[in-house]
Amino acid sequence: MNLHQPAELLAAVRARNPRAIGRAISLVEDGAPAAEALLDLLDREALPAVVTVGITGPGGAGKSTLTQQLIGHYRGLGRRVGVVAIDPSSPISGGALLGDRIRMMRHATDGEVVVRSMATRGRIGGLCASAGAAVRLMAYAGCDPVIIETVGVGQAEIDVVRLADLTLLVMAPGLGDDIQAMKAGLVELADVLVVNKCDNPGAEALAMDMEQVARERDRLLRRTCATEGRGIAELAEGLETALAKSSESGELARRRQRSREAEVLDWALEMMRPRLSSLLRDNGPVRGDPRLAARNLLERLCRSAADLSNGISKEST
Repeated sequence: MNLHQPAELLAAVRARNPRAIGRAISLVEDGAPAAEALLDLLDREALPAVVTVGITGPGGAGKSTLTQQLIGHYRGLGRRVGVVAIDPSSPISGGALLGDRIRMMRHATDGEVVVRSMATRGRIGGLCASAGAAVRLMAYAGCDPVIIETVGVGQAEIDVVRLADLTLLVMAPGLGDDIQAMKAGLVELADVLVVNKCDNPGAEALAMDMEQVARERDRLLRRTCATEGRGIAELAEGLETALAKSSESGELARRRQRSREAEVLDWALEMMRPRLSSLLRDNGPVRGDPRLAARNLLERLCRSAADLSNGISKEST
């Protein structure tokens, strides 16, 4: 089997070959020339309608442990599970600080669990684009659900989680200002609010606070103790309830369309970046207002694209 040929690689992904799945996602993440042909073939396929679940929340809330418990729950039902684990990383070296083998050690030997770490490398749009493609590749490889787990609630993480059909926002007592800072945008982001570490002091007070928020904005609230596996079945049941409600109202279809549109925009921005960098370098040292310089840069890019288009039109006539 030649995994360097897009058609054969995609066939191997469908056959659930672990090496092929890893290679396909790497090609997309690295922006390799073969990725475009691979994704073109993938988008011609009738992809299964799998559920994607985003998990976010402040550091220390227990997201990774909760993710592991959810994986275990779905595996107990005989389902194949995919996980896209978003790792923080240095924008200079690109090195990730966490790794899928560490975070998902419990499931490392399970062939029915596909885990992939994707390093942020300081990217937002590019990460969203490649993460969306990774989700579709996992779906093609038979994973349902696919879980997107982030390292926090920064802009990059929130943008990635918005690729999901449902979003869990995980909180825990004792995080203080982190919880307070999230409340304003909390209900706009989350479909299900999860108070984790419910056996810790302050958990009841946090749950009561979140109950009011959930009631006012018609959101689900669940309590869990992920380290002990308590509340996981109830959480999974809540996800099914939220998914059914979203589907019946038409929100699920609208959300998936918005996610696809956002992914198109992210890919466009990622493709424009190298050309913009080249034009910026060609223009010499930046002087004056950076915002004005950015507008001029975009205008130059548009003129360049228009000139190229006119040249192609003349050649064709």
